Amino acid sequence: MATEILMPRQGQSVESCIIINWNVNEGEPVNEGDTLCEVETDKASFEVESTVSGTLLSVLYPVDADVEVLKPIAIVGDEGEDISSYLSKDDDAQSDEKKIDIIPLTTHKESSGDTTDSNVLKNDQMAYTIGASPRAKKLALEKNVSLNRVSGSGPDGRIIARDIISNEQASLPPEILGAYESIPAKGIRKIVSDRMLDSLQLSAQLTLNASAEATKILGLRKICKKSINKKFNSVSVNDILLFCVVHTLKEFSDFNAHWIEEKLFRFEDIHIGFAVDTPKGLMVPVIRNANQLNLDALSEKAKTLASSCLDGSINPDDLTGATFTVTNLGSMGIESFTPVLNLPEVAILGICSINPKPVMQNEKVEFVPHMGLSLTFNHCALDGAPAARFLSALKKNIFSVDTLLTSSIF
Repeated sequence: MATEILMPRQGQSVESCIIINWNVNEGEPVNEGDTLCEVETDKASFEVESTVSGTLLSVLYPVDADVEVLKPIAIVGDEGEDISSYLSKDDDAQSDEKKIDIIPLTTHKESSGDTTDSNVLKNDQMAYTIGASPRAKKLALEKNVSLNRVSGSGPDGRIIARDIISNEQASLPPEILGAYESIPAKGIRKIVSDRMLDSLQLSAQLTLNASAEATKILGLRKICKKSINKKFNSVSVNDILLFCVVHTLKEFSDFNAHWIEEKLFRFEDIHIGFAVDTPKGLMVPVIRNANQLNLDALSEKAKTLASSCLDGSINPDDLTGATFTVTNLGSMGIESFTPVLNLPEVAILGICSINPKPVMQNEKVEFVPHMGLSLTFNHCALDGAPAARFLSALKKNIFSVDTLLTSSIF
């Protein structure tokens, strides 16, 4: 008897997955537990296994298809088995999904100014109705862009806002510039692209830069490395920085918050996100209740999450729900940068490289190691003065990190 293979639910926060590769072709035999395909959420990638043995009778969705969880994606059964009833049922479901917002261009207002562009729109109005999102439709009207000349990248070719913006920016055809390779954005790269663009468009972002003396934090790292308590040997500078950030957020609750519909939601517990560079792209795992963890527990949790990101086993639920994010480019020698907010969070901290900085001490100039700090915040939710005070408090906590730890740790 034929069996439908469903798109599995990868965590409670995931609503759909993108198929990135089929490992088995139609007509080929499969065993229970064999990998049928690889799928990707907006956070990580996973393998979908066959739940039965038999023959792959039908692949219901192609590569790059975005499929809702718990929807059938393939049919496995006996070779030559009649699966027409399964296919007709799936066709009906996909037909319903493909109903999109059809926007008659005859409702567009013509511009009374530039007759060339308005005539283009007028010609479109006479001949076409095009699937487009409301936001894309609004942008097209504002920028006087003909929807008929825009290729849609949304579901079923639907035109979305990014397509209008890309169309406007494409001033030169690539052919003029010589040989090139066109690489479409998909999977995590596409999701990150969409989120970064939305972040910059939907918030008023401002970045403040400062530097903190890193002498004691480097000293603490050496102490941890030599500690007879083995659990501290792997504590990194980044772990210590996360510890300092958590303690600073305890003092500045407005920064441990989300900005949603012109309301600030402050949280009692601190769920700290930290950026991890993986072969598949940027991931931001979240350390839950970081305010309840001591240094060694926080360090262990960070390493476990980072390892899961790198090997692709991360649970998507561990990539959501941060109340504040830290991203570290210091190891790459970056002295300052502009982190982009992970909405709806109100702030994100960038950690920069450690470099010697001339400081006047005992009436002479000495070079003291300093770490760069770049704090981006949403000016809709926070003002510059509180952001400056947050950075100042963080600098003090980094400078006196030894006082944040009890002597019993070692």
